[in-house]
Amino acid sequence: MIITKTHNHFINSLFFILCFHLHEIYAQTNTITPNLPITDPNSIVSNNQVFRLGFFAPENTNNRYLAINYVVSNTSVIWVANRNNPLTDRSGTVTFSSDGNLILINGRNQTIWSTNATSSPVNTTAELSDAGNLILRDNTTGRTIWDSFSHPTSFLVPTLRLTDNIITGQRIRTSSWRSPTDPGVGNFTAGLQALNIPQIFTWLNGRPYYRSGPWNGIILIGVQDMYSPYLDGFQVQNESGNFYFMAPPGNILMKIDVNSTGTLVQTLWNEENRAWDIVWVAPQNDCDHYETCGPNGLCNPLNSPICSCLRGFEPVNEDEWGSGNWTSGCERRTELQCDGENADSFLRMRSMKVPDFAERYPGSTEDECRVRCLRNCSCLAYSHDTNIGCMFWRDRLVDIQQFNGVGPDFYVRLAASELDGNNDRRLVIIIIPVVVGVVFLLICAFVAWWWMGKRKGKQIKDQKALETLAPDSSGILLKDDSDKDGIQELPLFTFKALADATNQFHDSNMLGRGGFGYVYKGKLGNGKDIAVKRLSANSGQGGGEFRNEAVVISKVQHRNLVKLLGCCAEGEEKMLVYEYMPNKSLDFCLFDPAHPSQKVLDWEKRFSIVEEIGRGLLYLHRDSRVKIIHRDLKPSNVLLDEDWNPKISDFGMARIFGGNQDQANTSRVVGTYGYMAPEYAMEGRFSEKSDVYSFGILMLEIVSGKKNTSYYNQEWSLSLLGCAWKLWNEDNGIAFADQTIVNRDFEGEIVRCIQIALLCVQEFPKDRPAVQTVLSMLSGEIVDLPLPEQPLFAEKWDRSHAGSTMGTNQSGFSVNDLSITVLDGR
Repeated sequence: MIITKTHNHFINSLFFILCFHLHEIYAQTNTITPNLPITDPNSIVSNNQVFRLGFFAPENTNNRYLAINYVVSNTSVIWVANRNNPLTDRSGTVTFSSDGNLILINGRNQTIWSTNATSSPVNTTAELSDAGNLILRDNTTGRTIWDSFSHPTSFLVPTLRLTDNIITGQRIRTSSWRSPTDPGVGNFTAGLQALNIPQIFTWLNGRPYYRSGPWNGIILIGVQDMYSPYLDGFQVQNESGNFYFMAPPGNILMKIDVNSTGTLVQTLWNEENRAWDIVWVAPQNDCDHYETCGPNGLCNPLNSPICSCLRGFEPVNEDEWGSGNWTSGCERRTELQCDGENADSFLRMRSMKVPDFAERYPGSTEDECRVRCLRNCSCLAYSHDTNIGCMFWRDRLVDIQQFNGVGPDFYVRLAASELDGNNDRRLVIIIIPVVVGVVFLLICAFVAWWWMGKRKGKQIKDQKALETLAPDSSGILLKDDSDKDGIQELPLFTFKALADATNQFHDSNMLGRGGFGYVYKGKLGNGKDIAVKRLSANSGQGGGEFRNEAVVISKVQHRNLVKLLGCCAEGEEKMLVYEYMPNKSLDFCLFDPAHPSQKVLDWEKRFSIVEEIGRGLLYLHRDSRVKIIHRDLKPSNVLLDEDWNPKISDFGMARIFGGNQDQANTSRVVGTYGYMAPEYAMEGRFSEKSDVYSFGILMLEIVSGKKNTSYYNQEWSLSLLGCAWKLWNEDNGIAFADQTIVNRDFEGEIVRCIQIALLCVQEFPKDRPAVQTVLSMLSGEIVDLPLPEQPLFAEKWDRSHAGSTMGTNQSGFSVNDLSITVLDGR
């Protein structure tokens, strides 16, 4: 009896030790071999400890699946092998068949799943790569026979390619789960459609369900969030007719899922909360669903009802349209003439998601597109994008949406009578409201006469107050409603004063435009030039940024910060009034090689600009009465006065830090791609060091004369940061500089400035110097500089090159006389 117990104890102990050592072996390998299969519940892990291949069971089920998931979370599955054929117990084993295929078998030795990649005996192994790709290789030749990235399930992860080969017709697309607990193939697929201009689609049983709009080499122009990206690096490439869309590579944990309801959901891993944060979804509203309003219909989610016909069109079926069934769409009211340039004309529609089925043609201006479209009777509409060129539409116009302040202008071809007011039906529609309006105005006139008499005394009092103001304050009048906008420390201009100063906001005085609205040049009654930044009434955004900018800049005053003279807050009108900068913005002067300023911007002037921007930044961080983080420092937000002195502008995204606060987190990442620090773009953490990162990018642009967001070195496949790092690291930093400013007397100073910039753009905030240290380095107070680490985006960021190549005449500089940050919801 004693011998039996001892024997059993020995067997149990041996079994436990064997299982323990097997688990240790699996935990240390990323490879499956014929001699080392995987049995449930064991798994293998990629070398970088990011991905795991093993078995899992969805919630509330006993079914088992072979899957790849992120190590940080067992529920973060990104690929499933036997998605349509689950195991019903824990008997699953991953091994190899006699012909070298990777197979999953159950306890009865039945094959549940196979790669089906070989039909003759091959000596193979399977490896889980650091990108999360399960790769089946021929051990003899090293050739990849099969990989999971070529057979994705519902998830897109970094470096996984969604492809569309327009020559062979082969495609790689993701497909949804049947339900949140069933990984089986569902009704939705998502992928790239490269016909004409590449777009991302979601299909429901093969029919379009959601469309991203065309790829312009930088963004998908039908995705509003991409106009101010929170995450950079998505790309579309063309390899001999094989187009592919790929998420950005890097250390970030990210996944995009087409879920069982057809929604694209992008999530990022939040290490602090140990959870996946949703950062983007599509569709976001009913207008995002494909062809909601039918052919020739316009969808606006802010309207009720959301659908309307394009101007010049009317519903095909009035009864259906009135009941909210818009699928039949609209038809043209007046046929096109197409017998001369005056027969037809174009209706301009601002900030649009352009229709599907666009055809692409070269064209550097909207006028070129207009002339080409007008000469072709089959051309129904056109649009223009700087990177795409001309887009034309010859068939029906479908899936059109009104955006809020972003997106290209869209031009619809109409018969001249639809635009010149000669159409009888339109006259009737116009005359009736006019008659009613006149009667209403007569009634209002009597009320106004009585009210004006009552207000006459106050007007006289206001006039006396106006006459006592200083000559520099022409047109300023304080209002009681300043408190409600949090801008009580600023003088308020009246709307009338600013309208008069800008000639009623005439187009000839427009300096530029952005998501915020428009900027106009004005002249006060005393002859002082001003710049008026006007929040667009229909932008649907910018109110918070308006108040933020007014409050922030009212608390600071420095020679290298733009001076805010006042603002206007009357009813729906919101305007900021700045001192006028005659030499426009730095990007306008710096990135145009033909601009006259190139003769002024020699190395000494550029170095002076760098130092003065640094002093302005130091004031914001350390010397002002409140600590301010700008969060959007870039060339277009640096204005130049008449003496070419730089002034930091646009504080709509700035944040005030209180007390001894050093950093903050935000779930709303705002800024401009290419200038955001990695920890801010990926995790929402910002501090003084995130401004230092932007300053480093700005320094590299000033030295090189090239724009970071549109630079790509095709020979080395490097971004501007990567090019600077490579040349400096090879002791050839002077080759990075703009050759028009290279002078033997300044070579050492130029290379030193590049090294300081590289210190500012290091990956980790703790490694970047503070602004006061940067200024000490620039002035020579600190002689010996530390060696910088390689920037995070040195070899990975090539967005402007992706998908299309910018022509030589597209220099990438701002065309605005005054810089405006595009302020959009992220």
